[in-house]
Amino acid sequence: MALPLMPKATAVWLVDNTTLTFEQIAAFTGMHELEVQAIADEEVAVGIVGVDPTTNGQLTAEEIKRCEARPKANLKLSKSDIPKPKVRSKGARYTPVSKRQERPDAIAWLLRHHPELSDAQVSRLLGTTKPTINSIRERTHWNMPNIKPQNPVTLGLCTEPDLQKALMLAIRRAKKAGIEPPKAAPIEEVEVEEPPPAAPEPAPKVTAENLFKPIAPDKSSSDPS
Repeated sequence: MALPLMPKATAVWLVDNTTLTFEQIAAFTGMHELEVQAIADEEVAVGIVGVDPTTNGQLTAEEIKRCEARPKANLKLSKSDIPKPKVRSKGARYTPVSKRQERPDAIAWLLRHHPELSDAQVSRLLGTTKPTINSIRERTHWNMPNIKPQNPVTLGLCTEPDLQKALMLAIRRAKKAGIEPPKAAPIEEVEVEEPPPAAPEPAPKVTAENLFKPIAPDKSSSDPS
């Protein structure tokens, strides 16, 4: 049976604005009768704003009046001309052509910094295949010399929430199996050579000429008269 959009919000509106029975509202929205009664008692759905099903064409005022007069009748969902949204089939994430050349860099970054992720998770995040992941892990990829690990979030290949969700699932799966998640590879530190300290300037050589050289008078303190 087809259900209305936002069933709980629709049930809130029907409870507040009609005299329909709990059974009728529950049958129309696909909810349990006790849940509809809890909405009427303000035990649940307190913060939900009701949605009028007559404004979006899911019900007509005549249909509501018909069922209010006949408590045993069931509401019938009106046929809508609005096309229903298509359900996206599960599969590999689409990667734009302009980003596909950067995908090996993102795979290398995930393999280095997050080895706890499974190949299936990396494949879903970046829209790649397991053979490509294995070739980069085993360093047999055809373009291996030019691959530079880069964060896939900064490259725009996945979002930060998707990456964090995958990491949480990987850690949870490892804990459930009693396996300690593998640690990320340490980041190589580049040693910066400090320049040698500058040699001190040699002291001026003391000679007889410098020792007995007359001191020039200070012109600023001289008396103009």
